[in-house]
Amino acid sequence: MNHFINLKDISAKDLRKILIDAKKRKSLRKNLNNLDVDIKAPLKGKLLIQMFEKSSLRTRLSFYLAIKQLGGSTLTLRPDELHLSKGGESIQDTAKVISIFGNAFMLRTNSDKKLEEFKKHLSIPIINGLSPSSHATQILSDVFTIEEIKKKPISKLKIAWIGDSNNVLNSLISASIKFSFKLNIGCPIAYRPNKKILKYIKSKKNKILIYDDPKKAASGADVIFSDKVISMNDKGNKTKKLRHFKKFRINKELIDFAKRDCIFLHCLPRGNEVDDKIFLSNQSKVWQQALNRIHVQKSILLYCFGKLR
Repeated sequence: MNHFINLKDISAKDLRKILIDAKKRKSLRKNLNNLDVDIKAPLKGKLLIQMFEKSSLRTRLSFYLAIKQLGGSTLTLRPDELHLSKGGESIQDTAKVISIFGNAFMLRTNSDKKLEEFKKHLSIPIINGLSPSSHATQILSDVFTIEEIKKKPISKLKIAWIGDSNNVLNSLISASIKFSFKLNIGCPIAYRPNKKILKYIKSKKNKILIYDDPKKAASGADVIFSDKVISMNDKGNKTKKLRHFKKFRINKELIDFAKRDCIFLHCLPRGNEVDDKIFLSNQSKVWQQALNRIHVQKSILLYCFGKLR
């Protein structure tokens, strides 16, 4: 049994195994419909219980299809209907009940502490569907998408992140360290990664550089990432923040500093941080990026169950 919470806690070898398995599984589904089950149905009879404390579209849909295609089933719990959210039941007792009825638990949460508390009391694997500090399933799938499009290991590419320092960037930083790829981060000085993340970067002596000039960050990039400037966790002055990020907008002028065959990725939902001309262009691979969540999350589930090929 393996948990899947943060990329930094999983070995590079295991992360690569997940990507290799996902590639094989995707190729075997070329002629299958969404609800057709994979050959041998490796998770037949298994139940994935999901709970979303925050909004979700892609993670919700992709995990639903992932477990279905592996031969299992899923049940989504609404937090507002549980005793837990009303203070009538502890995480410990909730985790024990979930462990009795389910075979794996996927949680999207407002609290990293809650995620760790569930892990402590569950006797089944837990998967982080997004937390304030991490979006590991998203970024591992993005690595898969990049290698699929570029047809080379990500270690041979230069990746640029233009935008806020958030949970998605945290996981991208971990991926850079695990897979040893160059990562340029472009963000205003006031919105750089926190001290803990900066210390983590420094301790690993990785190829990560931080710029307050988006053009320098985008220079020579094979891939440009962005994310919504005003995210689900933002509680500060949104008008002030948008003003700080005005020159970090992804447009043709900025993209021209990257390589000619540079691709654009965005985990979605989007805001005003990217021009429509870029988002809807041939360089934008956001729909392929979203679809690949299914294939990688299938392999993440198999990793959690100790069933990777």
